[in-house]
Amino acid sequence: MKHGKGLTFVGDSRIQKYDKPKLNRDYSEFPGRTEEFFPDYLLKEWIVGAVFLIGFLCLTVAHPAPLERMADPTDTGYIPLPDWYFLFLYQILKYTYASGPFNVVGAMIIPGIAFGALLLAPWLDGKKERHWKKRPVASGMMLIAIGIIFYTTWESVAYHDWDQQSQQGQIVFSNLDAEDPVFNDLIRTSCTSCHGGELAGGSGPNLIEPDLSPEMVDAFVRNGTEEMPAFEGQLTDEEITAISEYVAGLELTSRDEAANTEESAE
Repeated sequence: MKHGKGLTFVGDSRIQKYDKPKLNRDYSEFPGRTEEFFPDYLLKEWIVGAVFLIGFLCLTVAHPAPLERMADPTDTGYIPLPDWYFLFLYQILKYTYASGPFNVVGAMIIPGIAFGALLLAPWLDGKKERHWKKRPVASGMMLIAIGIIFYTTWESVAYHDWDQQSQQGQIVFSNLDAEDPVFNDLIRTSCTSCHGGELAGGSGPNLIEPDLSPEMVDAFVRNGTEEMPAFEGQLTDEEITAISEYVAGLELTSRDEAANTEESAE
């Protein structure tokens, strides 16, 4: 039986009293540990996560995603742009060593190495020191990653054509009839790849807003321009005439009057 000063007994002297341990224990006797994981440390993580989540929700409410016209796989003039937090990956795909025949490198290998290093970080650096200066491996990897992300994001923003970006996805209501055989059989295969799926503009100009006469359209289709190929010899005279009359008859309308209202709304 224990004897000595400071001992407290309950009822029978053979039963020693134990106080319930406090949540905030003194970890000074355990080097490298300053607080309990649950609930102290975990509660701090939850609070920080909640603050970031609320901030992100406020941004989405203040700057909602823009609504663009219906996606058209035949519109090769449309240049897609990911959200800002994926711009660094988008920029990497533009580099010679990560695009074209090396697309797998930019799309899978480089991101795979980055995320693999993040998953292996606990094993690559197992030091118990918490100060970043005393953990060169983890700190170095973090600084390199942040530098690459910031630089590629800036480069993507600096060299992107934002004027074209703001115009190419606009919803346009017109009297374009997507069920017309002239559109389906001729225009869709010859014109939409440059002028957009609804002829509202892409890498080529908008064909709805300008007041074009059949003769002007006929001349452009037959002879072409510096940017546009000539279709004389590829299309018959009747086909060129049908395209010219169809395009010349296009005009902007209200949403209720538009022939393609339902497709644009989707």
